[in-house]
Amino acid sequence: MWKWILRGTLLAGGALANGFAQDPVPPPAATAQVTPGVQSAADSKEFDLSLSSEWIDTGIDIKAGDSLKFTATGTADLGAKSIGPEGASRGFSDLIKIYPLNDANKGAVIGRIGKVAAARPFLVGNAREVTAPVAGRLYLAVNMGPRDPANGTFHVTVDRTAAAASTEPEVSIRPFSQARLDSLPARVSDPAGAEGDRINFVIIGSQAQVQKALTNAGWVVVDRTVGASILSGVLASLTKQAYVTIPMSELVLFGRAQDFGYAQADPLRVVASRHHFRIWKAPFTHDGSTVWIGAGTHDIGFDRDQRNGKLTHKIDPEVDGERDYIGESLTQTGMVAKLDYMMPRESIKEARTAHGEAFRSDGRTLIIYLRPASGDRN
Repeated sequence: MWKWILRGTLLAGGALANGFAQDPVPPPAATAQVTPGVQSAADSKEFDLSLSSEWIDTGIDIKAGDSLKFTATGTADLGAKSIGPEGASRGFSDLIKIYPLNDANKGAVIGRIGKVAAARPFLVGNAREVTAPVAGRLYLAVNMGPRDPANGTFHVTVDRTAAAASTEPEVSIRPFSQARLDSLPARVSDPAGAEGDRINFVIIGSQAQVQKALTNAGWVVVDRTVGASILSGVLASLTKQAYVTIPMSELVLFGRAQDFGYAQADPLRVVASRHHFRIWKAPFTHDGSTVWIGAGTHDIGFDRDQRNGKLTHKIDPEVDGERDYIGESLTQTGMVAKLDYMMPRESIKEARTAHGEAFRSDGRTLIIYLRPASGDRN
């Protein structure tokens, strides 16, 4: 069995050195020190994980369907608290901080599969058994901020059981037609008819499948009423959830406002940054499955609405990044059968949103085919 000593590194002033919290690209693998005389085993590895929010490369490559069993032991000091791998409840001052896994305890052992920005962390704690939804490299970290005072290590054992050979038949997917794509409006509009965001993705799957995939990917439904927004505002100083669910303005497609709005918050810039999109149920189906038409943009700050001078969100003008992020986040759930890009006949490559912001695109639309579930076609 390999015993690796993995230690995160903090730069002066508490900034992370190549950590996932600041950069979706993982840090270089930590130096592996092999303990002499320990028998190697392909399916079990042990690590001494120092307290750091830096993501550490375990060197373990996971395949979709592999079973992972985590066991973590030890105690460490997090400020004035002595904690175990399950971490400690977050006090009021901690609740306003943004951690890698915002819903978990401070100082808890956490894991992550894959290096892409859309990969979602999961809680390990004292013990955890999970089935990997996707393939990728396994990373470990401790759920804390870069400036949290910490000292000590946890001992983590990872046992991997390879997935059995799949007996499921290959999914046969009929491609979304060019004619259908060309029939869609190129952009959505505001209630007054001013053109806004471009349509940049399509999801094919039942409402139940779409909602399950989005929930698994960490997307939350955005508030639709002012009352809900006020209630969320009361909690704004406590969690990122309130910010994520601040209502989106209503945009129109097929003669109606969006059926659903979803959002995620960026872990380090939650006050000003969130991923978000709107989806509408199309008035047609594809091969018996529901079709959802989406428009997604990434909020990166605040700006003045050029129509009325009011404060509104500023979007990343390179809107293709959000389109690709949405596809990757759903892929991380293991529920996507295929991603494809198509170019509509009337592609929009440069334009302005309904409130006056310029945006750019390569003009392509992402088609996301969800893996069909038995008896679930609507």
